[in-house]
Amino acid sequence: MWKASIMEDYDSNIRRWEDLDTDILVKIFQLLDIFDLTSGIAHVCSSWRLACCDPLLWKTLDLSMLRSNFIKIPLEPFVYVDGRSDRTLTRLLKISLSLGRQSIVTLIFHFNLYVSDEQLTYTAERCPKLKRLVLPAWNRIKITGMCKAIRGWNELESLTMPCIANPPYILEEISMHCKNFRELKIMGPCDIYFASSLAAFLPKLKVLSLRCSTLYKDVLILILDSLQHLEVLNISHCILMEVVPPPNYKRIIREIDMSIRQKASRLREFLTCMDGTCTMCQRTSADEGLVRWYKYEEGLWKKDEVRSLSL
Repeated sequence: MWKASIMEDYDSNIRRWEDLDTDILVKIFQLLDIFDLTSGIAHVCSSWRLACCDPLLWKTLDLSMLRSNFIKIPLEPFVYVDGRSDRTLTRLLKISLSLGRQSIVTLIFHFNLYVSDEQLTYTAERCPKLKRLVLPAWNRIKITGMCKAIRGWNELESLTMPCIANPPYILEEISMHCKNFRELKIMGPCDIYFASSLAAFLPKLKVLSLRCSTLYKDVLILILDSLQHLEVLNISHCILMEVVPPPNYKRIIREIDMSIRQKASRLREFLTCMDGTCTMCQRTSADEGLVRWYKYEEGLWKKDEVRSLSL
């Protein structure tokens, strides 16, 4: 009896996992990645479920460690994604967005994660408070799908996107529905059409990053002349080109001239790097202005000289 009594007292003094304070559980769960959070721990007990739904865990939904299993194809959308890969992403989105309960303000996708129209629409409907979207791959997203998503993101402030053939449709939607939009990062060349569209639809843009791509001098001048509210411009590691008469047609500019620097002097930050000894400049040059991020260190694509755009 005496031994049994001791054991009962001992057992009563042991604190069970399910009895931990929610705040402590949340701190523990913050150490987990998205795969652990969606693996079923929310079903252990009601207190764990409550902790799993805490907004602190879901301000950022980071899927940058997840890639599609795909092959390149010659016709649009130029990639074919394996069905199992698609189902994995759909499952992660459904569980995450259910637990997140509309708390997500930052959403990050890998540059080799090819989201479908249906997945984007499903996500947009459940992230009405989204402020930052990092979505480098749009191959499988149609114009209608992206426009529908943008219309639901009234609080969107920041977008990381690829270069696209028809920029006005997305930029016009942003101008109409995202009144607080302030920063844009383009992963790929920004041509005169894209720059003109920026000037037409987002003239109050504050931050623009065009790093690690080909950039023509006339495009740079258009940006500096037209975006009068621009405060930060990043053209680090860009191949700066200009059009010249035949037979050469174009040439690389090795140094930014005084006329450009004078136009950029009004900016709070004009970030440049055109150093032949710089590793990132060398890589941009070797890849002819369209960096093959998959060849380099994991996570390198996330970097940016603009602090607010770096991941």
